[in-house]
Amino acid sequence: METFLIIVAGFFMVAGIIGAFIPIVPGTPLSYIGILILHFTYDNHFSWLFLISWGVVVAITATIDSFLPAEGARRTGGSKTGIYGAFLGGVLGIFFFPPAGILFGPIVGAFIGELIAGKKTDSALRSALGSFVGFLIATGLKVGVAIILAYYFFINISM
Repeated sequence: METFLIIVAGFFMVAGIIGAFIPIVPGTPLSYIGILILHFTYDNHFSWLFLISWGVVVAITATIDSFLPAEGARRTGGSKTGIYGAFLGGVLGIFFFPPAGILFGPIVGAFIGELIAGKKTDSALRSALGSFVGFLIATGLKVGVAIILAYYFFINISM
């Protein structure tokens, strides 16, 4: 049974790393679930301080992930229409144009949203790029947290 749980936890870790790159998949929470499953196997692998600390980090990362693209667009003069366009472009990009749609969908969506809001092309492009920078920073944070959790996972199963 322990081997089965470790395999299941490993799938959560892999899904977490993949999910860190895909905007609609909760990558870091999936990685954290993998850590929790490993913790509750035969041996307690992690301290409660470790689990609580990383739970807080995962919660903060998931929250920041929702706000950084919008904040990037806002700081570069984006409107709510552009922010909604970035979100919609990201979702449509994932499903209709993978894998490039993951990167370019939010940019195109924000750009179109800003044009719909009545902004000029240069202002719309600036806002779209701000949203994209926010998206890249959020993705980098998610990937970093997922990789660190995977490191602790694999270190503890090899002991």
